[in-house]
Amino acid sequence: MDYGDSLRFGTFVTPTAAQPQAAVQLARLSESLGFDLVTYQDHPYQPSFLDTWTLLSYAAAATERIHLAPNVLNLPLRPAPVTARAAASLDLLSGGRLDLGLGAGGFWDAIEAMGGRRLSPGQAVDALSEAIDIIRGIWAVGDRTVLRSDEYYTVNGAKRGPAPAHDIPIWIGAYKPRMLRLTGEKGDGWLPSLPYMKPGDLRAGNQRIDDAAADAGRDPAEIRRLLNITGSESLDDLTALALDEGVSTFIVMGDDPSALERFAGEIMAPMREAVAAERARRGVTAVDAVRPARAIALRRDGIAYDDLPESLRADAVEPGDSGYATAKSTYMRGGTPGLVLRPRTIDAVRDALAFARRHPELPLGIRSGGHGISGRSTNDGGIVIDLKHLNDIEVVDPEARRVRIGPGARWTDVAAALQPHGLALSSGDYGGVGVGGLATAGGVGFLAREHGLTIDHLVAADVLLADGTLAHATAEENPDLFWAVRGAGANVGIVVSFEFEADVVGDVGWAQLAFRVDDAAAFLEDFGRLTEESPRDTTLFLILSAGRPDEPASAQLYGVVDSSDPDTIIARLQPFADLAPLLGQQVQLLPYASVMANASDVAHDGQGEPSFRSGLVHHLDADTARAAAALATSGSAPWFQIRPVGGAVSDVAEDATAYAHRSANFSITSIGRSVRFDALWESLAEHFDGLYLSFESRTGEHIVEQAFPPATLAKLRAIKQRVDPDAVFRDNFGVHDATGAAAVS
Repeated sequence: MDYGDSLRFGTFVTPTAAQPQAAVQLARLSESLGFDLVTYQDHPYQPSFLDTWTLLSYAAAATERIHLAPNVLNLPLRPAPVTARAAASLDLLSGGRLDLGLGAGGFWDAIEAMGGRRLSPGQAVDALSEAIDIIRGIWAVGDRTVLRSDEYYTVNGAKRGPAPAHDIPIWIGAYKPRMLRLTGEKGDGWLPSLPYMKPGDLRAGNQRIDDAAADAGRDPAEIRRLLNITGSESLDDLTALALDEGVSTFIVMGDDPSALERFAGEIMAPMREAVAAERARRGVTAVDAVRPARAIALRRDGIAYDDLPESLRADAVEPGDSGYATAKSTYMRGGTPGLVLRPRTIDAVRDALAFARRHPELPLGIRSGGHGISGRSTNDGGIVIDLKHLNDIEVVDPEARRVRIGPGARWTDVAAALQPHGLALSSGDYGGVGVGGLATAGGVGFLAREHGLTIDHLVAADVLLADGTLAHATAEENPDLFWAVRGAGANVGIVVSFEFEADVVGDVGWAQLAFRVDDAAAFLEDFGRLTEESPRDTTLFLILSAGRPDEPASAQLYGVVDSSDPDTIIARLQPFADLAPLLGQQVQLLPYASVMANASDVAHDGQGEPSFRSGLVHHLDADTARAAAALATSGSAPWFQIRPVGGAVSDVAEDATAYAHRSANFSITSIGRSVRFDALWESLAEHFDGLYLSFESRTGEHIVEQAFPPATLAKLRAIKQRVDPDAVFRDNFGVHDATGAAAVS
């Protein structure tokens, strides 16, 4: 029986304490010789042995490529919940290189002496079965079911996580019938030792495992067959074990470097060739892994998973994968997509788009950084194309200030890459935002009043259209597409590369001011007046918060003065500092890259639906300020923010880009979900002239019509009809006319 698993080789090293570095040196040697795996036995009651888990961690730090595993972990002395977290932690630290061999334990007298529990053979199997469930349950970050205590392990109240870096396989070291059956039911691999087996044991064990797997609804090929060998076996014998007994991973026992070198040179390459040739003759295709039945069971209906192009398979994430918990949601919105595709090249993006087009009934999200407030880059049961790997940043021409950036780059990395050249791009207020989403919507940042929106610096874009065509868009080439990309890019295609003209920006004044606000309406009106009167080098954002009952409101101003002169910075800030009694202040002279170095690497884990709303106003006049203050101090709005636009933003003609509301001086954003909030928001909305989609989570035709004035929307729909007539890109505030009237000449 050949299960078709790819051939792998490993070493089985003694964790001797007499020469503690020897086991690590053998791991390095194994890696240099081309072995795939190094393993260590786990007998912590042996005074001459190092602790295996400590050794695994040390060896992981000393190597780069090779996988590591216990062979096998003595579970009675390694509580399952602790083992799960230790394994996930080491897998993360090693870059996904830990594999987990488990055993029910032996040497019970020694185990009892160390505080372990003596179990009958039947109890040992049950305890291992329960341990596997607990370990996998703790790795299943994002699963909302309760981890329950059972007979052998107490996990009431245990938290899930962290998630490992890859799907850690669980291999079971087993010989007895019940353990073999457990391997077939729950294991990812069988790991016996050839010297301890009689003729026929391997075949009989495989049969028991296969029968148990079939009874459990699993494909027996899910279970990799590993074998500890002495290394003295002949090439013919080992080849026969691979082709006739299903063994795909051979682990050489012994600590003799010359024996490992001889095995690597005389056995590994010839055996790979012999097995590959015979498999080709038999028509057997080698695979790295068969997707487990437990993962297949979590697939969503309506997605042709098995037809996924080869260019996308390695990085695709399904609901049953360990990485799903960190891929399914965005910063603000909880999602349960059926498939997340993570292409690494433009051709792979084209493949992903073609695959999505084969599923026209499913929602489609395009994600760059996943920070979008609307949360449209995730969905329920659909497909997400995540562009995180298209993250190159290249300063093409420092003199001309030309920069080429991939959509998956984050603005914190862009700022860091531009700083050595004395350049910067205005780009929101959080470095963790992806380039693609912000650079196709607008980009209201800390340099907006002086340098405009992010889209105002775009000089070229490579856009993958719905039909797979790659279009280069500039003011001269595909000018209508270039117009649409700057403000409505999510509607016309996937931008796979941006070219910007950056600004010369040195050190800046980074200001944070906190106020007690006794009269919120007056404070807002004065803030609006000062902002419009201030030189354009000053852009300060405002957050207004309700106080506790019988306490005044509070406000925070934070932002940038684009000057490296301390006197200029203080002069710009002083009028704002006089707005109300100061509760705190901090002003620093920093590189712009340091201002944007505020990104977190924690995976997004949004829950539910966001409740953001947006509006644009020309001025914070008395009536607008009163309506805004009423909302912000009502207690119904957990978040209320005003961002200045105006200045250089208004210098651009309203019909020059799809972002059309150029005359607005302020963008207002708030969160809320209550009857009271709705009423107060509607009162404030009477003063709006449009909205900014990046800060809006509501959907529907009325939202699109507020975001784009009639003439702009008509032009967008005409372009949409030409480049995306089937409305492939419809889930991110689609401008297509659902009634079929999209074609506007």
